[in-house]
Amino acid sequence: MSSTSARDKAHVAIRIKSRWFKEGRERTPQEISDALAFSLWRIADGALRNTRKYDFEIAVGPQYLDFLAEYLVFLILAADRIAYRQLSAEDRAIFTGNLANRSGETYAENRSRLLESDLATCKQDFIDLVNRRAGEYADYDYTEQGPDYGFYRLLAYNIGQVLNEEDAKWIIDPMISFEAPYSIEQLEKTLRGLWEQEPRPTRTRKSTSGD
Repeated sequence: MSSTSARDKAHVAIRIKSRWFKEGRERTPQEISDALAFSLWRIADGALRNTRKYDFEIAVGPQYLDFLAEYLVFLILAADRIAYRQLSAEDRAIFTGNLANRSGETYAENRSRLLESDLATCKQDFIDLVNRRAGEYADYDYTEQGPDYGFYRLLAYNIGQVLNEEDAKWIIDPMISFEAPYSIEQLEKTLRGLWEQEPRPTRTRKSTSGD
């Protein structure tokens, strides 16, 4: 499977809410991470659906949920790097810790329901994965231009471990070339909106004819 043929297939476009309903006050790191956790789940789910559209076999069950876990962790740790540019060390710790916990709650609820597993164990396993991967992703840079190649490559490798042996050979190029960068674009845009750094579109009023 080539990256070109994969990219030509229908891509799942995910619309992410990145604006506050009520404007006019600064949000706390906890409020921002609460809102972002919902968006991360949608981004990860969209990436999973896209990967299945590219003809990679991901069965509903443990494999499906393991994919989501790796992708959520990738997004959490990317969000942590973005927060480094925006927040103090204390606020960043609150932001990332809460983001991991809220994402872990959503993940654990889905895994425990689908696999009839213990909820608390599912969440703890997810948090353990976040902590383990944090040390691995720390070896790679994330600048204002985004993650370096190694950051993407690690995600692709971890996703490959979830797939069967044949699919693992082909996942790296599409994941690095467009799926993961597309997710990072969504993440960056969402956070700009939540931090209210994104320019707001000008609302135009319909004119009424005098005729």
